[in-house]
Amino acid sequence: MGLDTKGFTPLELTDEQLSEMRAEVHDRVIIARVGLLLRHPFFGNMATRMAVKNCDDWCPTAATDGRTLYYNTQFFNMLTNKQIEFVIAHEILHCVFDHIIRREDRDPNIYNIACDYLVNNCLVRDKIGEIVTQIKIFQDFKYDNWSSEQVYDDIFDKYDEEELKQLGELLDEHVDWEKDINGNTPSQKQSSKKSKKGKEGEGRPSYSKEELRKIRDEIKESMISSAQAAGTGNLPGEIARMIKELTEPKMNWRELIRQQVQSTIRNDFTFQRPSRKGWHTNAIIPGMNFDNTIDICIGIDMSGSIGDAQGADFLGEVKGIMEEYDDYNIKVWCFDTKVYNEADFSPSDGSDLVEYEIMGGGGTDFMCNWAYMKEHDIVPKKFIMFTDGYAWDSWGDPDYCETLFVIHSNRDKNLESPFGMSVHYDEAV
Repeated sequence: MGLDTKGFTPLELTDEQLSEMRAEVHDRVIIARVGLLLRHPFFGNMATRMAVKNCDDWCPTAATDGRTLYYNTQFFNMLTNKQIEFVIAHEILHCVFDHIIRREDRDPNIYNIACDYLVNNCLVRDKIGEIVTQIKIFQDFKYDNWSSEQVYDDIFDKYDEEELKQLGELLDEHVDWEKDINGNTPSQKQSSKKSKKGKEGEGRPSYSKEELRKIRDEIKESMISSAQAAGTGNLPGEIARMIKELTEPKMNWRELIRQQVQSTIRNDFTFQRPSRKGWHTNAIIPGMNFDNTIDICIGIDMSGSIGDAQGADFLGEVKGIMEEYDDYNIKVWCFDTKVYNEADFSPSDGSDLVEYEIMGGGGTDFMCNWAYMKEHDIVPKKFIMFTDGYAWDSWGDPDYCETLFVIHSNRDKNLESPFGMSVHYDEAV
């Protein structure tokens, strides 16, 4: 993983020559940070919050863990100052876009390529530094407005291993973590393009799950502070949207679900005869008709991109909905390209949810939920879908019933469904 030596061949240097080059390159890195600060203040402020360190022993190009910018002396020596600015900004965007965490169990090489396409596109479009030309790097505007996960799937399906080698080179060394967000260690990963999984590299900085969370929080704080220092008008579009997401007040996602479910309770006016005990007339007057029954359908996405842990989380949230209300009719099913294991729950049998079997594991077709409801004359007050957001094609029928999409993944938090309401699952809540 990282830059192939066919793009960069280190020189044979004496210790004295290397020492002199290290001092000179270190100064140029500092100059590049100042250049970013003057021309692109968001990136400059982010860069000044990172330590800089040469790591010639393990890093062939550049890398970051969010706290430190690591670089190879000889690689940086062959770059112009503005190209160094480009590389520094490249590292910053990997942190900003949360690429390290979002990889999950995808093949590291393919996922790193996908991330590089998005990062380099952003830098070239916004004219940050000067693109590195000494090697052929991944950059293609056809991936604009794609997520890293979408680019990954496109690359995975389109190229074989040999073709991947011809595409270009990674500009940097992608630092991996000791444990990913699910607590898996590198040894628990499999190395196989066929299964879209691969093992992680070794010899780089590694962190525990707790340290990882702390670093992510530090990056978010740095983003907000850097954006404030830079000013709103000096932010690239993608960065501005992310800062808005981080700084705007948010409602607890579970509270949003509660409100959406609560909205299905019907409290409306109806015309009815008054009680004979209270009235001495046959007049018909308006009164309130209370229907306190929660009547919803819940579709649980169990396509191939959903893991067992996510499936268990989905069921846990269904259980939480049941515990919130005294009266409910909840219809639950799983789906991938078709619907499985429909089950009805009411207060009398709600405890049976613990025995509910999640099924699926194939492709993804959101529309199968609406086809199923129409076929079986199911018209819920609200349809709630628990999913990772990989719709692939249509998200469903916007005109059939009210819909809430609960998106559970490490994907782009700006992802929104084209209709209904979207809310992103937050495991920290």
